Amino acid sequence: MTLHATISARLLAAGLDPEDTERVVCAALDEDLSYGPDVTSAATAAADAQAVAGVAARESGVLAGLPVVLAVLDAAGIAPTAAEPLRADGDRIDGGTEVLRIRAPLRELLGAERTLLNFLTHLSGIATATRAWADALSGTGCAVRDTRKTTPGLRQLEKYAVRCGGGVNHRMGLGDAALIKDNHVAAAGGIAAAIAAVRAAAPGLPLEVECDTLAQVREALDAGVRLILLDNMGLADLRSAAAMARRYPLARLEASGGLRLEAARAVAQTGVDFVAVGALTHSSPALDLGLDLHGPGLSPAVQGGERGAE
Repeated sequence: MTLHATISARLLAAGLDPEDTERVVCAALDEDLSYGPDVTSAATAAADAQAVAGVAARESGVLAGLPVVLAVLDAAGIAPTAAEPLRADGDRIDGGTEVLRIRAPLRELLGAERTLLNFLTHLSGIATATRAWADALSGTGCAVRDTRKTTPGLRQLEKYAVRCGGGVNHRMGLGDAALIKDNHVAAAGGIAAAIAAVRAAAPGLPLEVECDTLAQVREALDAGVRLILLDNMGLADLRSAAAMARRYPLARLEASGGLRLEAARAVAQTGVDFVAVGALTHSSPALDLGLDLHGPGLSPAVQGGERGAE
């Protein structure tokens, strides 16, 4: 199928690729139907039943994923006009806040419920965790960045959620920027050799070099590298690296390796420009949101809905 033009436009406005989003949401819906049709919904909901439902937060956090939810509904055969966003991605929300109202055929809505909540709770969890880091770094001039430690197949969406939370994206893949790490240094025979090899192979590509020691930092700076990843360095070494980099106006530094939220501000105050936090995408807990049916004519047994974190 192809997503409706209005849904594609919403995705593009959010910086999301419609084709990639369609691939992901269709795969998720197909996964639920791979063992047969939705027997429960067909048995309990009349074929012509219509419903009104609200998606609401069960706890406070930061919202992310509404355009993806709209794509899920579209892929499930629910008209784009059926959903009315009540809040925007990036909004801070409290428990009890309704973020989306849906008017749709009941069977189709029940079939899409788990898939849309899976995306919304996961992405909102990432945005919430990212906002905590962004708040901790506020006023320091340092920004939190994600990594490529993402769920396979969900990188675009997870990195979107980081942006919703106030973070900055690192590279999207292996081809939009070069990152020389320790194994590349070992393969090339040294930092200088690795830098020269990458520049020869891709002269116009952004280049970052991972350094474990201050000696490597100096070598990378002397080679004209503009972005240096400081891996697992303590505060004293981070300050020393920042002092070195001040003599190179174009150089930027990124701290990485086991960083913790409670130490974020101290790390930022060493003079680094970024902190890299892989946990944003690989370890953030889901934000609890649920879908509640409010439609006229529904029996009390159907009212209530499903919690997002189950």
